[in-house]
Amino acid sequence: MTDPAGQRVRCTVTDGVADVLLNRPAKLNALDPAMFSALVETGLRLRADPRVRAVVLHGDGRGFCAGLDFESFKAMSGGGAPDHPAAEPIGPAKALGQQAVHVWRELPVPVIAAVHGVAFGGGLQVALGADLRVVAADARLSVMEIKWGLIPDMTGTQVLPELVGRDVAKELTFTGREVDGREAVSLGLATKLADDPAAAARVLAAEIAGKNPHAVRRAKELLDAAGQVSLEEGFAAEQRALGALLGTPNQTEAVQAVFAGRAPEFADPEAADA
Repeated sequence: MTDPAGQRVRCTVTDGVADVLLNRPAKLNALDPAMFSALVETGLRLRADPRVRAVVLHGDGRGFCAGLDFESFKAMSGGGAPDHPAAEPIGPAKALGQQAVHVWRELPVPVIAAVHGVAFGGGLQVALGADLRVVAADARLSVMEIKWGLIPDMTGTQVLPELVGRDVAKELTFTGREVDGREAVSLGLATKLADDPAAAARVLAAEIAGKNPHAVRRAKELLDAAGQVSLEEGFAAEQRALGALLGTPNQTEAVQAVFAGRAPEFADPEAADA
């Protein structure tokens, strides 16, 4: 699977794991209109693909993503916005830049960002759209928009406080300072360290892909709703999800595989359930 608009994003699906590669290495995978569109298009395709059980999102070349392309900044220097036509809204995301991030949160399966080199500005926000972030110790991450006299506008102001707390989110946003991978993990900005983040993310994705895909999807849905709904609603949703899983073929297969000491063989969700 590849996007038709300049091959900005490449995607393959193998054994239930989608490998999504930002493919602009000469520009450190900087975000331009074609990259935004390709991210949205790829995410929407994967959202509708029942074969997909986990996603690895990473960048080609020397870094994950250096943020907005410099030419786009030049277009903004006179006070005008770059030409980023918005697609149809994806949930609450109406602007194209927001959609390029939020589409990954909208996927019903776990998304793992593998970050090496730099993840600056919009590039960091793309990584924040993932459920998990595996980073290299020497990776450099920054909420860099303040350097250009701007604010994070690709969902970052809403997502960042959820991960690191409101005060740390403010400090990172007000200063634009860089943090390395180790500090990113300590702050909650990243999930875990790895010498080779992409390889580690693939191992983790393969492990997730080996679990009951219906249960993984339900778990992501419930965990994403935590803090967004009342406890009464959250508790009720747990029970509904449990009732929907108990006795299904995949849930029965999970139990049988444990007692038989073998690897389970799960069926993918039907397209209507994906």
